[in-house]
Amino acid sequence: MVKCFSFTATRDSCFPYSFSNVSLRSSTTVLGDGTVMHVWVLKSHSQSKPTLALIHGFGVNAMWQWNDFVSPIISRFKVYVPDLLFFSGSYTTRPERSEQFQARCVIRVMEALGVVTAMNVVGISYGGFVDKDIEEGMFKVENVDEAVDILLAQKPDKLRELMKISFHKPTQRLPSCFLKDFIHVMCTEHYEERKELILVLHKDKIFRSSKHNPASGDYLGRTRPDIPFGVGIQIEKASGRECRTSDHKECRACRQCRETQRATQAFDIRPY
Repeated sequence: MVKCFSFTATRDSCFPYSFSNVSLRSSTTVLGDGTVMHVWVLKSHSQSKPTLALIHGFGVNAMWQWNDFVSPIISRFKVYVPDLLFFSGSYTTRPERSEQFQARCVIRVMEALGVVTAMNVVGISYGGFVDKDIEEGMFKVENVDEAVDILLAQKPDKLRELMKISFHKPTQRLPSCFLKDFIHVMCTEHYEERKELILVLHKDKIFRSSKHNPASGDYLGRTRPDIPFGVGIQIEKASGRECRTSDHKECRACRQCRETQRATQAFDIRPY
């Protein structure tokens, strides 16, 4: 049977050209312990600019997550855009799946690329289980496996659920054929490893709210809007630096960047 045209694969193949147009190039670093990290780095940069690492979320790779960001901020920062383990060209043969291990790998690859001074980090959570504001959670799940079914959607209806909680204005009535295409291209590779990332990340972070009937299930909470929760914070912990939070009211990154222009203006970048 003739293979159908893939909109997702075509779009994915266009992103490298988009990154190249803003002077970013693909770089792969072997860390020497069975771990390989892929990072988008500047072709050339000014030493006087501050360093900024953009850490993507769980749903997509670095190109899909940050394509709309890099152009407005590339003139202000030395930008590095790594792919986390099991996304795009980053992977490991080691058994570790914790966010701390992800953070250590990001730190190591940044050091390998010559970033030895303080750097700024913008991180988007993959998961978003929190121990506060449980009752304000985005959606309710019975267990972690149900969360996996949504975060690693393998069916159009589950992907629609994910879109509802991930986007400020999710596209309505998107044909199932487009959703199946996206799932095939973006959600099948390293499925088991990504599932392990979720299980390890959240095994101690599922809370039953005392304000709700225990029989009503667990709540998958949103991240606090004033904290870039997740890998960004873990980088601070792993590097022994003090955790600092942003002052701005709403982290646009937490909901797939409401408006790129507003977001870049709202970035309250602080050195870690």
